[in-house]
Amino acid sequence: MGIKVKARQMKLAVGPSAGQYRFIMLADIYSTLKEDKVISEAALRSGISKGTINATWEAIGDVIKSWATEGHSVPIPGLGTMRFGVRANSVEKVEEVSTSLITSRRVIFTPSSAIKQELKDTSINITCYDKDGNVIKQVNSADGGTVDEDPDDTGTGSDGGGEAEDPLG
Repeated sequence: MGIKVKARQMKLAVGPSAGQYRFIMLADIYSTLKEDKVISEAALRSGISKGTINATWEAIGDVIKSWATEGHSVPIPGLGTMRFGVRANSVEKVEEVSTSLITSRRVIFTPSSAIKQELKDTSINITCYDKDGNVIKQVNSADGGTVDEDPDDTGTGSDGGGEAEDPLG
């Protein structure tokens, strides 16, 4: 199939291009799969009963939650690893350090190299819409997977996808 992307022409409200129309691209979310559908498909593909898959699914979820809250980076087979993290304000003096400095709690997912390769090898289909919502162009990738998945990522992005967090730096 491929990854569907929408490029919508929108008037920017902030930044150096404020007031100008630009095409903004976002991946199109197809739908959220229900847990039961995933369990049914896993049972079908593995030959293991739905009940066994469901019990295993629940147990794995409990283990991941438990270990991640203890500070571990937990492997998710075939996908990568996940861990919990925080964003916090900095202070000059140790006396000022408190939990009130924490601005958000996050889930940080780091994909495996196999998932990164799968993403790299997946075609991209872009549908361009003008400011009135009319389709004005279709673009299909033909790059053969030679485009880096995130060439601008310096490890300090806001998506939490594998960014390095040095609590002392």
